[in-house]
Amino acid sequence: MHIVGTAGHVDHGKSTLIAALTGVHPDRLKEEIEREMTIELGFASLQLPNGEQIGIVDTPGHRDFIGNMLAGIGGIDAVLLVIAADEGVSAQTREHLAILDLLQVQKGIIVITKIDLINDPEWLELVELEVRELVHGTSLSDAPSVKVSAKTGAGLQELVQALEQVLADTPVKADYSRPRLPVDRVFSLIGFGTIVTGTLLDGTFSVGEEVVCLPTGLHARIRGVQNHNQKQMQSHPGTRTALNLSGIDKSQISRGDVIAWPGSYEPTQLLDVSFRYLPGLSTDFEHNTEVKLFIGASETVAQARLLGANRLEPGEEGFLQMRLASPIVAVRGDRYILRLPSPSETLGGGIVLDAHPGKLHRRFDPSVLQQLQSMHKGKPSEVMIQALSSLGVSTVADLQQKIGFEENQTLALLQELVQDNQIIVLKPDPNPQKSLIITKSNWDKLEQTILQTLEAYHQAHPLHLGVAREALRSQLNLPQAAFDAVLIRLLNNNRIEEHGPLVAKAGYTISFTPAQQAQAAILLEKFKASPYTPPDVSESKAIVGEDLLQGMIAHQDLIQVSDQILFTPAALEDMTSWVKAHLQEHDTLMLSEFRDHFQTSRKFAVAVLEYLDAKGITRRKGDTRVLNQIK
Repeated sequence: MHIVGTAGHVDHGKSTLIAALTGVHPDRLKEEIEREMTIELGFASLQLPNGEQIGIVDTPGHRDFIGNMLAGIGGIDAVLLVIAADEGVSAQTREHLAILDLLQVQKGIIVITKIDLINDPEWLELVELEVRELVHGTSLSDAPSVKVSAKTGAGLQELVQALEQVLADTPVKADYSRPRLPVDRVFSLIGFGTIVTGTLLDGTFSVGEEVVCLPTGLHARIRGVQNHNQKQMQSHPGTRTALNLSGIDKSQISRGDVIAWPGSYEPTQLLDVSFRYLPGLSTDFEHNTEVKLFIGASETVAQARLLGANRLEPGEEGFLQMRLASPIVAVRGDRYILRLPSPSETLGGGIVLDAHPGKLHRRFDPSVLQQLQSMHKGKPSEVMIQALSSLGVSTVADLQQKIGFEENQTLALLQELVQDNQIIVLKPDPNPQKSLIITKSNWDKLEQTILQTLEAYHQAHPLHLGVAREALRSQLNLPQAAFDAVLIRLLNNNRIEEHGPLVAKAGYTISFTPAQQAQAAILLEKFKASPYTPPDVSESKAIVGEDLLQGMIAHQDLIQVSDQILFTPAALEDMTSWVKAHLQEHDTLMLSEFRDHFQTSRKFAVAVLEYLDAKGITRRKGDTRVLNQIK
């Protein structure tokens, strides 16, 4: 189903035209009927001669209700730009056309209404000429025009035929399998509860599904789906959709909220966007201008940070980073409009390039400007590389959400870039969306950073075998899954080594200075003199110092069997061999038997036997040890 919107000056006959076409007057509020003016959005449907049922969104024309107009115009496939024959082009017509051009609504029909009021054919020709001059150079420059009278019915059939022709060349909205419904109306009905309406984008909703209302995060369930008062089990992309929601109250939802699957979208308060400043405005656009941002059905106050320039003259283009007063849902490729809060005036608009930039940019950073330029004008592969570069290590799903491509396009493009060695798959997953990826450029930088970090650590702590894994992860500020995948790749490439919980550069070994060797020799003599009752950790530190002792342990000159107990490898091997032999002959071993045999103290005997338990050589059974397995 296609959606057609109306645009044009107040009292140029938009709602009357829709009523004449469909038999349903879109004005539904008492105030609208009394004032003969559309204030809120109106909705109707029309069946074309080819059998297609289309939706029509009637938008307000009055300047005071431009915000309501913008809430309805964003999801349309085509527009009826309505201009009254007796008044011709007005300032509001120009503003509505500028908005349509900024939103790149490229399909439409120029409808000259109220021709029953005009008896002079030359006047109609002048109006048509004025309209053609108006739309020249805009997205509607090739739009056909039709002259109609809603009062007499003249031209209505031609208008319907023109609509059918225009929509035949208009593709339906794509299904990206991540539905979102920008809410443009919310109400409740007795016996049904909460109902929201909007134009469904990017996916399909089905009865029974769990959904979330963003940005609040409140969960609900779809009780029913309707398209133009017809019950459906599903609603598809591009359709006017009403959802009956259970588990959430009408008061908890506002226009501009987005209904989506849980976990599919993250609200944002920071956007990177391209911006076109409308020509003909009286002043330059300055950095940090406070504006109203209209995107989807949402409206929020924002601060426009101008990047790469201090001001834009009317008609110029640039890049903005928008700081929003309240969170919204947006994706790359969404179009938006900026207006001044007061005096109310449309400033311009453009495209969302990055819905989650993550941080404030330095305004004149060349790398940021280059990245935005690639995101704006680049090929799909360049867009993917730039987006992934900013993410670092990312899942395919997170990358896809950032760039706004559909899944098949993302996976096909990713495969090409992996084959070209521009992207590296750090951790493949049976579900491709969960695979961890990184650009080759970012990988090279990350690898260099890790090796330099390890080298610096080895130089600062020459007696330590390596840096603790968690300390290294914290220093790199990587999530656990990404860090693990990075280390696995470095291990497989023989760039690093792991020693238990420690990470070292490949090939790194501890070496002692002559002075340290002399100190170590003194301590080792004491261990050899009393191999089964040697100095404990505290005594050893007093002789050689903490760093040298840790170096001797790492070098395996000594083996630490508990917090305080150390042995030489030879002594520990003697005790281990005796325990195995004893248990093979006698089946059980008492702690006292071990202590008496080695003429040691209970402290050392307990430490050795618990060490052998931990190694899986022995197993405690009551007050005795039994052989667990021979090692």
